Amino acid sequence: MPEDVPVPTEYPPAIGRTARRALALAGYTRWEQLTHVRRSDLLAIHGVGPKAVRLLAEELAAQGRAFADDRPAAGH
Repeated sequence: MPEDVPVPTEYPPAIGRTARRALALAGYTRWEQLTHVRRSDLLAIHGVGPKAVRLLAEELAAQGRAFADDRPAAGH
């Protein structure tokens, strides 16, 4: 996919085109998908940095959601 072609995701432009593209290529295009992944898994994707993960975490929190490693363990 050429770099200048927009990648359809639910994520805001603020995280950056490179991060949105990298997430989409890794199979993450919707907010719900991010609730099943850990921050470290996203940071391991080339092109996804700490700023993008922080912005995604903030938006997930605003939606009442969180990354898998940010949620309390069941039964606690």
